[in-house]
Amino acid sequence: MTQIRGNKDGPNGRNESYRIGDRKHVSRPQAVKEVEAGKHPGAHTVKIEGKKYVRDNPDSSKRDNVNQR
Repeated sequence: MTQIRGNKDGPNGRNESYRIGDRKHVSRPQAVKEVEAGKHPGAHTVKIEGKKYVRDNPDSSKRDNVNQR
């Protein structure tokens, strides 16, 4: 499964872009589109203040979270 990491490059640390696999800058709308198309089965989208963001599916591991440091 391809790892997705948030770049925390938006206001208040929100993710306006993501690192997906070896792609270092995937825009938030493109990442959302890919997740909703089923290209990343370990992730889903959430809508916050009218914008969709990518999130990891819940599990017991913290190391694979989108905003892991």
